[in-house]
Amino acid sequence: MMLRVRSRDGLERVSLESPQVTVSQLKALIQSHLRIPVQNQTLSTNQNLLLAKTPADLLRFTDMSDPSTTLSALNLSHGSIVFLAYEGERTVSGPTFHPAGSFGRKMTMDDLIAKQMRVTRQENPHCELVSFDRDCANAFQNYVNESLAFAVKRAGFMYGTVSEEGKVEVDFIYEPPQQGTEEHLAILRDPDEEKLVEAIAVGLGMRRVGFIFTQTISQDKKDYTLSNREVLQAAEFHAESGLKEWVTALVKLEVNEDGGADVHFEAFQMSDNCIKLYKEAWFETEIAEDADPKLSKMKKDVVVGVKDTREVDNDFFLVVVKIFDHQVSEHEVLIDLEAYLLMVHGKNPQGPLSSTFPIENRNSPVTMRALKNHLDRTKSFPFVKRISDFHLLLLLARFLDLSSDVPALAECVQRQAAVPEGYQLLIESLASS
Repeated sequence: MMLRVRSRDGLERVSLESPQVTVSQLKALIQSHLRIPVQNQTLSTNQNLLLAKTPADLLRFTDMSDPSTTLSALNLSHGSIVFLAYEGERTVSGPTFHPAGSFGRKMTMDDLIAKQMRVTRQENPHCELVSFDRDCANAFQNYVNESLAFAVKRAGFMYGTVSEEGKVEVDFIYEPPQQGTEEHLAILRDPDEEKLVEAIAVGLGMRRVGFIFTQTISQDKKDYTLSNREVLQAAEFHAESGLKEWVTALVKLEVNEDGGADVHFEAFQMSDNCIKLYKEAWFETEIAEDADPKLSKMKKDVVVGVKDTREVDNDFFLVVVKIFDHQVSEHEVLIDLEAYLLMVHGKNPQGPLSSTFPIENRNSPVTMRALKNHLDRTKSFPFVKRISDFHLLLLLARFLDLSSDVPALAECVQRQAAVPEGYQLLIESLASS
């Protein structure tokens, strides 16, 4: 969290851990970063503090006088301003000026450009390629195609692994609570559910690796790859992840040569430039309904080519990522060597997970009846194989201990090891309830 501190010296910034920082801790940070002793500081959220002339005037500002008060209790959040009065003098670091004549040094074109943000295309992604488990990709696109008919937007978080070479493998897709329309997609995140998802991922030896979303039929008629709203949403999740190989995947319908429609997957990374702009709050986040969707608006001028502008074509922010299939054949041109070696050695390149269990947060809630039906249908398989489905594990996780049981059960699935009898009895009991 960043807090702005305005004093007689101007506006300065202090970085904090969270809004739970106390006034006392804030004063200590100001002493450390701005070199103003704690005992000399008077803080307030009231800008009139800067007009105080005497020590008696300062005593009237008491809203931040209690050192144990948290910043959240004062309604201070990221970007808020706190006003600071202090006794004494200090040296404020600033730019070095080299005057040349009464109007100062002449600025060259390079000087002007250096003072602005340049937006350029990024040629190479940090992610070498992305491959999808065929079942999890089909489970996502089938629902969007057959149940939603690509009429409303849909999204999910992709989980899998990242290799040292920058290869991302997607093994399952978690679909959070959401509300989609033709043009808008609101992700209604559930922190408690996401903790269960993360615990399962840890047990499976996986992590969140990307964001996948769909475009509707009506969007296909418009001249852009990603809309400005989609760029903002993709940049938000990419920035939040802290993963340089993070992948943004797009699913849409495309007209084929015969005049029919095929489901088409594309993969991108948001450019380093885009993530920097997002983190530094350059993007205009309030988008008018009549705004051109293929342009992202900035709060300040940026340099694109040789032009100063506040509107940037969204394609400048996209870096294309190659897509492979986990189950690629040795006879295909784009061969996934790792998957081929696994097949040669008689192992399943698809990984331990299936995607046949009903998926969370869709039109119909997932019930214990679904668990019973699934277990009945898979009676001929070993028990660990019967529960080797992320969406089934997510249902079970609601009834298990988050810190121990959930990762332990997921680890059995990851290793395809025998499930302890106690867990088997509990799962069968839940299915019968």
